[in-house]
Amino acid sequence: MSATPAYVGLGSNLQDPAAQLKSAFAELAALASTRVVVRSSLYRSAPVGYADQPDFINAVAAIETALAPCVLLDALLDIERRHGRVREFQNSPRTLDLDLLLYGELQLHEPGLTIPHPRMHERAFVLLPLAEIAPQLVIPGMGTVVDQLCKISVDGVMLCEARPARNEQASHP
Repeated sequence: MSATPAYVGLGSNLQDPAAQLKSAFAELAALASTRVVVRSSLYRSAPVGYADQPDFINAVAAIETALAPCVLLDALLDIERRHGRVREFQNSPRTLDLDLLLYGELQLHEPGLTIPHPRMHERAFVLLPLAEIAPQLVIPGMGTVVDQLCKISVDGVMLCEARPARNEQASHP
């Protein structure tokens, strides 16, 4: 399998968000031609946009995949649907949100898919977990994760559950 490194952002604020993310890590690991390399800790963050909702639990997974970007996105949307994701309005509460943040060094803008994710460099709930697992990763066209993190406020985002040790991640993503 010729694999491409990719990064997926995970978020949830409904129906036991930490459990939703842990289940989603396992489902990512079960995708065809894909493996989870490492996952971040879980972070609690205040909602963005629509504020009248519970806090979110967020994380990032580093994967290697042979799936094409659009196929991977479709697989992520399928996982969201299995978790009961309903898109009522922008920034609404959700059982699970999976965002394809990066796919190798690809820069892509197509209907329904933009890589790198267009707002990832503005969001501490993405950059903090990403910096934990890949601080020197280059976001194409923007610079490193830590450089981007230094440009934004991290207020309202806090560690809530440390990631498993590396040897535990292989068997229990």
